[in-house]
Amino acid sequence: MKLYYSPGACSLSPHIALREAGLAFEAVKAPTKTHQLDDGTDYYTINPLGYVPLLELDDGTRLREGPAIVQYIADLAPAKNLAPAHGTLPRYRLQEWLTFIGTEVHKGFTPLFNPAMPEEAKTIARDRLASRLQWLDSELAGKQYLMGDTFSVADGYLFTVTNWAKVVGVDLSGYTHLLAYRERVGARPAVQEAMKAEGLVK
Repeated sequence: MKLYYSPGACSLSPHIALREAGLAFEAVKAPTKTHQLDDGTDYYTINPLGYVPLLELDDGTRLREGPAIVQYIADLAPAKNLAPAHGTLPRYRLQEWLTFIGTEVHKGFTPLFNPAMPEEAKTIARDRLASRLQWLDSELAGKQYLMGDTFSVADGYLFTVTNWAKVVGVDLSGYTHLLAYRERVGARPAVQEAMKAEGLVK
């Protein structure tokens, strides 16, 4: 398998999932700024949408969209318990979390990265994001991870997108449960390995 990624982007989430699952894969850098691979290949020829992540299977099949990719990865290594079993209510809870993170948190950060976005719009985006983070913080009270005591692929995704807070000037200091959670997730060996591989930590 090949994971096309850009350092620190949302592709860190499936990168973490692959390492948590213990699966063999090749990480291929596809920087979101240049859309050019190290060998000079135009990334748009691989993913016409131009964004990461993209997972290419051994037979050449390509899978896009982080929440779909991480569930696929989890299902390749069921013994690792990165996702509940299909058809169970906990599996739909996982999908609920992945959807919330994708649409409310991930997309909440997006306007803050856009240099063309007016400051007034960024203020609105920050306020909306703060309300989502406040709710998230309350949901994490008394929990090790989003799904309870078990790490899931949703945790890798939430860790990834909340990493962006410092980059765009979002203050997380008031969210004590979220900060403790981020420390727990960030200390996991697979998370550390993925971060090191992407050059995000030494």
